[in-house]
Formats: sequence, structure tokens, C-alpha cells
Amino acid sequence: MKRTLTLLFVFTLILTACGPATQTGQQEEEVLTAVLSAEEQAFLDNLASLCGKSFRGRETYMAPGRESWAHLDFVMHVTECEEDHVYIPFHLSEDTSRTWLFLVENGRLRFRHDHRYPDGTPEANTLYGGYADGTGTAFRQHFPADDYTIELLVDTLGRQWNIVLDEAMTNFSYQLQYHGEIVFQADFDLTNPL
Repeated sequence: MKRTLTLLFVFTLILTACGPATQTGQQEEEVLTAVLSAEEQAFLDNLASLCGKSFRGRETYMAPGRESWAHLDFVMHVTECEEDHVYIPFHLSEDTSRTWLFLVENGRLRFRHDHRYPDGTPEANTLYGGYADGTGTAFRQHFPADDYTIELLVDTLGRQWNIVLDEAMTNFSYQLQYHGEIVFQADFDLTNPL
């Protein structure tokens, strides 16, 4: 009887151990096979077509009451373009702390802001952003703040970032919205690489 109980216990352990592993394996396979929507992939491809180039920009809108950056030099550098990501460091005059990250995560397009100190260590408020909301096109994507961002920034502003390329690929716009209203916009001239 004791041997039967021991065997039953061992058998139960084996089943328990095997069950979740199979499920986890299936979940991993689903994640690996998940792909971006056609619009999100086309958008990422459009960004990647700028790879290796840098572009000058400017503040085109700042909501009243916010500190203007109009006096600063805006330059975006499209530095790294792979199948699953595009990195765009964004410099404001001598401030090189910002990089815009466009990432494929779990079959979704994600936009994040990577903020780092000059020595490369992350700032406290970094990697905020959001996932594409599924309403975008090959030239425009919308990224409402994700849960990580809402918690990190204690966000009650309903933040959303819009990245807009005109269809002729002559302009790149970065827009920040609060509660559906644009509070900041920067535009970059794609016709004249630096």
C-alpha cells in the first residue's frame, strides 16, 4: 500500500511537471509565430527605409503653458534597423539622452522612449510608451500609454504618441497628446539628410 501511494505520488508529480511545460511551450510557440499586422509591418519598413540617415527637425507646436524647445537643435538619427526593431536617437542640441525605440514585442508594435545618462545608465523615467492601437496605417501609428507607462509616470493625462510619415516620405512627425489634444509636435525634414 505504501509503495502504491509512493508510485501514485510520483506519477502525479510527473503529470504536474509535464502539464504546464507543454502549455508554456505552446505559449512560446504562439509568441514566436505572432506577426505584426500588415499596416504595422509596412510602417516599420518605412522607418527602416531611413536607416543610416540623420534629419534635422524643429518644434512645430507646443501647447500654451509648456516650456518651449523651439530654441534647441532637433536631430533624429535612424541608427539601427533590424527585422524586429528600429532605433532612432533623438538629440536636442547637446542633450543626447533620448532614443525612440520601435519594437516588435509579442506580435505587436511597441514604441518606447529610452532615456539614459551620458555614461549609459538608464534614467529613472525610461522605457515609457505604448503599443500600437490597431488603427494605424503604413504611414501613421498611434501609441496610447501602456500600463507600465501609466504606473511609471503616474499618468492621469491619457497620453498618446502619434508617429506620422507623410506618404511621399518627406516629413516625419512626432506628436504627444494629452486627453486627445496635441500638446507637442516636432517635424523632421526627410528630404535633406545631414
